[in-house]
Amino acid sequence: MNHIEVFNESGKEVSELNTMKSFVDYCVNKLDLKNVMFNVIIVNDNIIHELNRKYRNIDRPTDVITFALEDDKRLSVPGVRVLGDIYISYDKVNSQAKEYGHSSTREICFLAVHGLLHLLGYDHMNQKDEKEMFDKQKELLNAYGIKKES
Repeated sequence: MNHIEVFNESGKEVSELNTMKSFVDYCVNKLDLKNVMFNVIIVNDNIIHELNRKYRNIDRPTDVITFALEDDKRLSVPGVRVLGDIYISYDKVNSQAKEYGHSSTREICFLAVHGLLHLLGYDHMNQKDEKEMFDKQKELLNAYGIKKES
């Protein structure tokens, strides 16, 4: 059984939360993940800026940060993959949706699947890995019906 928690710590009403949660559940199912545990935490730019500065030594807000915990044996739960946490800046969701010309629903779902794939070990440090990760994101978004222009 999967255990996925979504927390809104942004200080704002996040109207896209139910759709994002449903999309994350869909991704977990499509990726055939069993017995996984992770959190999606929606925050504001101030909080994600502090996380970025503290844990990545980058002094600016970002859109999504993940903390992968699966390899930390201190946090292991028998029979469960404890994947970690995905932090998404709701301020960035809105500004990037405007910048890219699509809905905030698409942006928050994109950032959620991006974070989930990072927790699963996907990365985009080189062209080959980036193509694999971004193709998987696009495939999941399109299959769920969240197109770029939506």
